[in-house]
Order: sequence, then C-alpha cells, then structure tokens
Amino acid sequence: MRDHLFALSICLTAGAVLPAAETLPADHAQRMTRGIETFQKDIAPLLKAHCLKCHGADATKGDFDIATRVDLLRGSHNGPVVVAFDAAKSVLIEVVNHAKEPNMPKDKPKLPADAISKLTSWINDGAPYAEPLIAGRKPKRDPSKVTDEDRQWWSFLPLKMAKPLSATQGAAKIDEMLLAKAKAKGLTFNPPAEPATLVRRMYLDLTGIPPTPEELQSTIKNPASNIQKLLDSARFGERWARHWLDVARFAESTGFEQDYDRPFAFHYRDFVIKALNSDMPYDQFVKWQLAGDEYEPTNPLALAATGFLGAGVFPSQITANEVERTRYDAMDDMLSTTGAGLLGLSVGCARCHDNKYDPIPARDYYQMLSTFTTTTRMNVDVWPDKVTSAITTKKAKDKDTPPQKDATRMMICGEGYDPIVMHTQGGPFFDQTFFLKRGNPDLKDGEAKQGFLQIFARPGDEKRWQWSPPEGAKYSGRRRTLSNWITDVDRGAGALLARVIVNRLWQHHFGTGIVSTPNDFGKTGNAPTQPALLDWLASQLIANGWKMKPIHQMILLSKAYQQSTQRDAAKEAADPANELFMYRKPQRLEGEAIRDSMLAVSGVLDETMFGPGTRDENSKRRSIYFNIKRSQLIGSMVAFDAPEPLVSQGARPTTTVAPQALILMNSPQARVWAESLAKRVSDVSDVGQRIKDVYLICFSRAPRADEITSGKAFIESQRSSYEAEKKSNAEALAMADYCQVLLGLNEFVYVN
Repeated sequence: MRDHLFALSICLTAGAVLPAAETLPADHAQRMTRGIETFQKDIAPLLKAHCLKCHGADATKGDFDIATRVDLLRGSHNGPVVVAFDAAKSVLIEVVNHAKEPNMPKDKPKLPADAISKLTSWINDGAPYAEPLIAGRKPKRDPSKVTDEDRQWWSFLPLKMAKPLSATQGAAKIDEMLLAKAKAKGLTFNPPAEPATLVRRMYLDLTGIPPTPEELQSTIKNPASNIQKLLDSARFGERWARHWLDVARFAESTGFEQDYDRPFAFHYRDFVIKALNSDMPYDQFVKWQLAGDEYEPTNPLALAATGFLGAGVFPSQITANEVERTRYDAMDDMLSTTGAGLLGLSVGCARCHDNKYDPIPARDYYQMLSTFTTTTRMNVDVWPDKVTSAITTKKAKDKDTPPQKDATRMMICGEGYDPIVMHTQGGPFFDQTFFLKRGNPDLKDGEAKQGFLQIFARPGDEKRWQWSPPEGAKYSGRRRTLSNWITDVDRGAGALLARVIVNRLWQHHFGTGIVSTPNDFGKTGNAPTQPALLDWLASQLIANGWKMKPIHQMILLSKAYQQSTQRDAAKEAADPANELFMYRKPQRLEGEAIRDSMLAVSGVLDETMFGPGTRDENSKRRSIYFNIKRSQLIGSMVAFDAPEPLVSQGARPTTTVAPQALILMNSPQARVWAESLAKRVSDVSDVGQRIKDVYLICFSRAPRADEITSGKAFIESQRSSYEAEKKSNAEALAMADYCQVLLGLNEFVYVN
C-alpha cells in the first residue's frame, strides 16, 4: 500500500494523468515504483540525449512534447504516441525500432537494442516520471479542454446590458465615453466639419452617392435632420449590402477551373438589400441566412437568405475518390464563413488540429460542422399565388407546371425538402459527419453529433437551443438550432455576435473599427481600442430589438462623427493611429462608390433595383448589380481593391496604384460620364458659372477664386487646341476634358 501511495504521489506531483481505474493492471503500484527507478537511472538520460531537443526543448515536432508525463501521454496531432502499461500499442516503440515512419531519432542511427528494451519496459511499467525532463516545466494547456480562464478573454465575456437610449442620447453617450479616455492625453474633438462637408459625408456613407445641389441646399442648415431620410432611402440598402456581401464572400459562380455560373444567386444579394432597407432585426437577419428555409419554408425572401451558406466556391467536376473530401470542404466553407463573418472567430483553423491560439478544440469544430451534414446548394422555383398574393411553393407536375415566366427561380441552401428542385449544385451529401484526424476523411474517429463552441456552451445547454422540425419535414432542424445558439445573448454566442456587427458599422463610418481586425476577435486579432464603447454599442443594439438603424443614427449624430478632418500635429503625435477618435481621417471611397458617384453626378444613373446583374461595364446601374463571376471579376472594381470573393472579407485594403488613375483618365466609361456631366451645364453660357455648377455637383461646394481662374485657363487651352484640329464641337470637348479632370481629383474619390 505504501508503494502504491508513493507511486501515485510521484505521478501527481509530476503532473501526470493516470489511466481510468478500470484500465490499471492489478500490480500497477509495483510497476510504477519500478518504472520511476528506471526513469531516473536510464530513461531520463536517454530521452534528454536523443529526444528532448526536438520534442520539448527547442521545438515540439509534430506537436509531440515529452517534457512532462502529461504531455507525453497526450501524444501528437496524430493521436497517442505512448500508451501507459502497453508498449505493444505505443507508436514510440515502433518508430524507435524503425518499424514505422518517421524513424526516430531522425537522421541518426537506430538506438541500441538495450536502450529500446529499457524504454519498452518503462512504458509497460506505466511510463512514470519522477520529475519533468526540464526543470520547472509544467504540462502544457490541453487545447481540447476549454477552461473558465479561457472564457475571460474580452470578447467572450457577457455584456452588461444598458437601457435603450434615443439617437440623440446615444450620440451624447458615445462622445462621453470617447472623451473620458481621451482626457488622459489632454485631447478633445476636432471642430465640427463645415455643414456642406458633413452633408456630403453623410450621403456618401449612407447611400454611396453624393447629394444633388438641391439636396445639399435643403439640408445644409441642419445636416442632422437628413439622417433619417437617408436611412429610409432605397439607396441605403444598396450601399450597405455591398459591405455585407464582402463578409459573405458572395459571388455568382462556382469558382475553380470550370467556374460555372449560378444564374439565380442574385436573389441573395437582393435579400440583403431588402433586409437592410427594412431594418430587419440583426438576429433575424442572421437566423434567416443560416436557416431561413427552416423558419419560413414558404417565404421566398427567407429562402433567398440561405444563399449566405451557398455563396462560396465549389468544384463542379470531381472524380469519385474526391467526393468525400470535397463534401467536407463544402461544409468547412459554410462553417468557416459563419465563424469569421458572424462571430469574428477563426473556427476553420480547428479543422486539422485544436486551434493554436483560441479555445476552439477540433472536436468543437466537428460538432459544429455536423450542423451542415445534409445541407446542399440547390436552385428552386417558387410562384406567387395569384389569388391570395401569398407566396407559396408547389411541387412541379408534368401537366400543370406553370410557365417559366411566372416563376421566380433562386439559388438557396436546403436539405432536400425541395420547393421544386430544378438542379442540385451542391453535390452528394453523406448521412453522417465524422471527427477527422488532421482533417483527413480517411482517418475517421467516430461520428460527430451537433454541438457548439465550449466557450459559449456548457454541458446540458444544448436542450436550450434544440429545435425539432415538424413531422414530415424534409430538413433536420440543425441549422435552426445553430441559429438559436448563435443569437442567444444569455447562454450562447449572442453577445459576441452583437459586438462583431456593431464593430462593422463603426468601421464603415470611421474607416477603421474599434477592433481593427473585424473578422478576428480572438487572440491573433487586435484588441479593441475602446472596449467599453464597443460593449455599450452591442448592448444598445440588443436593447433596441437588434435594429441597426438606431446605431447608425447614434453614430452619425455624435460629435466624434461630425468633426472635421483638420490636421493637428500635436494630436497626431499623441495618437498617431487615431485610436481615440479625436479627429477624422479622410477615407477613400470603394470602387463601387466611386463608379456610382460618377454615374450620379453625370446624371445617367439607372436606379433600377434588384434582378439579374451584368458584367458589362457600360451598364448604368449601380455597381452592386454587377454579376460577380470569380474568374472574370470586374476590372475597374479590382483596380480599386474589390476583394476576390473566396473567403469572408472583413475589410478591404486601400491602395494607390497607377491603374486607378489610368481608368479615370482613359476608360471609355469615364469619358462618357465626363461628357454627360458637361452636358448638364451646357446651357449655361458663362464659363465661370459652369465651373461653379460643376463644383457644386461634384464636391458639394463652391470653387475658390484660384480654382475658377485655373479652370477657365484649362478650358480655354483645350478649346484652342481642338479648334486648331478643326473640331466643330471644340467647346463641348474642352468642357468634357475639364469635367474628366474633376472626376479624377482626390476630392471626388475621398470622403472628407
């Protein structure tokens, strides 16, 4: 008995983990005592001489660490390496015997037979340690276990809920919280922007096109009064949907070599626009994108929302032996986009191993992945019921299938319940999802049942979110269950969900988020510069019924938003990254907003909404209606940093490269728009007045005296040149040249 207690105490003080009681041999105490003697005399020197450098000291090759017994028995990413009391099942003995790759020690002669024999005996005796091989070393944290300490990371903490405030009160609260932190550095806000500048800023932020001279004059005395009008504008959804489509990696083709078109994917884009314009509560916005068909299977808008899951790349031509791997790739795309886009977490990094930085074990990944076990992409047809005007779905029959022109066909994600499946693009699915070692479908490790991230779920919580479909339904209910968990503020991931989206709103209004890594709220991302403000905004979102427009209002009414871009060397030195938001930085418009603004000021913008898009750059519709084919992206948009829609994109880079200037100078579209802008003022005889009118249209301000003088000189020079070439329309050409110059100025493509 004394020997047993001695062996047990040695193991525990060395940080060991003993096998379960039923697996211990009857004489395990004696074995452990003998094993400790062997460890001290032979094994510790052997391991230090031949193994420790690569597996514990300088590196941990293959994730296998032998510095402590806990780490030794945990094994590597490929599974157990040493099985206590059973050397015959221990991979370590195979590799040191050179009976299995990789041979160990690597690139060195095989260990002497006597050494291997002692190692074998020691493992059969339980592989006990008398002490760590490295003095003071403690066992590494088991990444497959989530602890209360892990839950203390800032983005995993619960929110302190606040009562809902009005937009004006909320704006004052934003300013109060920002100033409280800035006062420590003796900083305060910049003076407010000029009213005309502020009006233009609001229009470009909320609608993506500048105000007309009439709109400018009607609101210039009180810019704040215009906010609700802009939020109610149909243009608002078109502007902000583009931001979300980056997050959703939206495109209308499958990608890869064939890159087949998805001709009905545009319904998802239209859903986003409609949802944002109607101020659909964000929790519903999320729920429908994950499981709209399980919430409202007869509502085309809810069906279209599920295009979020199916928007990713998918190979259309695969061999038989690639089917299973491709299926796991497709599910990974859905889960990774859900993790990064909705929660700001790199959940997909746990596909092959426990996440190295965030508490997301591989088992959590596969349990969440099983949500999408039977989810596939499909094209469906739905018909409006002409009698009741209610949207219904009907099974197609040979004789009474309605004409195609009466149908709305859309691409959705579903589970085979098909409202009239015309073509399935998602490929075959399997009835089960398995835990995979190293993400390899050939290395299955048991079936994965649906579960959620341990950082937001405790044992027994699953019943809280579980939703079972009605009898006869052809969907599993798993995606709706996931949506319940992800929007649950009290026990699920709802607090993080709210933090991530309000950060995105702040980011697009200020140019950078409170968290500057909007898709990464984990340990590899940047910490929030204003954590209290971020949490308060998240609590306001929830308190206001998850409505996002009130958050927009609060932000735009704040002094922080309305301040000028005036340079202040002292402020920039004290806060070079503007983390305190005590001044505004000019922001360059995205390619879509630049093009849309050019269409708008030239007077040729086609405001037709929704429906199939086009890849014709001569189109006069807004840029959000470009058809996004992955292998044929719109060149002018790519030049202005539109991302490749392969994975969720939280933020776009802002580059300055020659092709941008060349597009504005040389593209036929830019020339046509410049000519159209010139025609808008062609009935004005005075050149100086024409210049004033064009400045007001393009920049929402009057030109300075020197700008009028230089403008007149430029127009006269160009007119004379054209007349020398015997051009009959020299005056019109000169004015078009001048308009094209203005469209290429920084002031036009930047928001001040």
